[in-house]
Formats: sequence, structure tokens, C-alpha cells
Amino acid sequence: MGKNKEKGKKRTNVFQVAANKHLKAKNKAKAVRTTLKRINSVKNEKVEKLNQMFSEVQKDVSGASKRVASQAEKRPPQQIVKEPPKEAANVDCAAQLLSQL
Repeated sequence: MGKNKEKGKKRTNVFQVAANKHLKAKNKAKAVRTTLKRINSVKNEKVEKLNQMFSEVQKDVSGASKRVASQAEKRPPQQIVKEPPKEAANVDCAAQLLSQL
């Protein structure tokens, strides 16, 4: 009765057989994937709405620029008259002021 038992601690197996562990079902959907799909679908909807809004703004801007261009063609070009400087620039005074800095 119990004469052949090993005394002391039992050795544990280093290698475990995979059949002993309970495995999860492989075809079950991951929570991360489903949430990412929802996020991507919401993001795609927002992007489509923004694209529509920007295309409308672009059409408005192009129409406005055509109107401005047509109005500019009707007006005669204005000539800008430059007045000559009244006094000549004093280079010596400017050099002295820069040296004081």
C-alpha cells in the first residue's frame, strides 16, 4: 500500500498537448474587426458628404470667378501713374543710422 510512490515533488511536463486545452472557435468574428468596420462605414459616409459639399463650393467659386473675369474685361485697364521721388535718398545718413544699431 503505497510503497512504490515517489516521495517529494512531482515533475510537471514541460510540453503540454494542445488537445488538453479548450480552443476557441476560429470562425467567430472578432470584436475589433466589427467595430473597425462600423467606424470605417461612418467615416466613409462623412467623407462622401464633405466631398459633395466641396464640389458644390468649387462650382460656386468657378462661377463667381467667371463673373469677375467677365466684369474685368468690360472695364478699361487703369493706368497707374508713379510719381518720381521728391528728394534723393541720403545714403550717407542711412549708413550712419545703420552703424548706430
